[in-house]
Amino acid sequence: MVQRLLAVLLVVALVGSVYAGDAKEVVVSNAEELKGIKATTIIWKKDGAKMVRIPEIFEIVVPSRTEPPVYDKFGDLVKAETVIPAKKVKVRDAFFMDATEVTVGLFKKFLKSSDYEPKEPIDWNKVYEYSPTGKHPMIYVSWHDATAYAKWAGKRLPTEKEWEFAARGGLKNKKYPWGDDLSIAHEYAHYDSWNDGKGTTKPVGNLKPNGYGLFDMAGSVWEWCQDWYSEDKKYRVLRGGSWGCYPNLLRAAYRGKYNPSVAVSYGFRCVSGF
Repeated sequence: MVQRLLAVLLVVALVGSVYAGDAKEVVVSNAEELKGIKATTIIWKKDGAKMVRIPEIFEIVVPSRTEPPVYDKFGDLVKAETVIPAKKVKVRDAFFMDATEVTVGLFKKFLKSSDYEPKEPIDWNKVYEYSPTGKHPMIYVSWHDATAYAKWAGKRLPTEKEWEFAARGGLKNKKYPWGDDLSIAHEYAHYDSWNDGKGTTKPVGNLKPNGYGLFDMAGSVWEWCQDWYSEDKKYRVLRGGSWGCYPNLLRAAYRGKYNPSVAVSYGFRCVSGF
């Protein structure tokens, strides 16, 4: 009896392992293929990055209202109370965003797979000083370098609005991507790292994600966005703060800026729309 029970349990375990192994991420090659994708996570074929779905935005253009019941002259009900739902319009489609910042390993893959030459050669001594492995975020890339990677991968940099909406992870009116509680910040963000005596980045995706499944949307490295910071078009937007920042720079609404042609300790992640 015991042997039979053990045999049954072994079969169940084997079947379970087969099903678990059969589960695969959806692999997508280009933005056109996203139109039929229902999955919340995908793998982008060109660079192998995991991406997560960021939902569409609807805006209420006509608020809901209630029409009172209608009675005839005898007081009999002719029409019951009617609730007219709010009218909504979609103001932005869903899109997919890299779950983590582009890593050193992925950026090296891009350089080896393309003919791209940065305007200034990448100082790998500086890169490895703060991001020592292929799983750490790529740094010391200019806005132009980040844009070139995105184009090679068949993606693009996020707009500033897309970045902030994604960073909030579905939360509203909160300071940080995880909420307002600063006491749990280190569970979600790598920041103020000079105080630990190391002053380096950490491998991507090791902390808790926000509500959309995005990692390191606060801290880690500043991330380039598409937009100009202001109308004078001198600087491009940076968002998210970095491993050396204090908490006030980790706010989801905080805006940074820098010369797009200069490569400093900033990184990036990509998006793709429908």
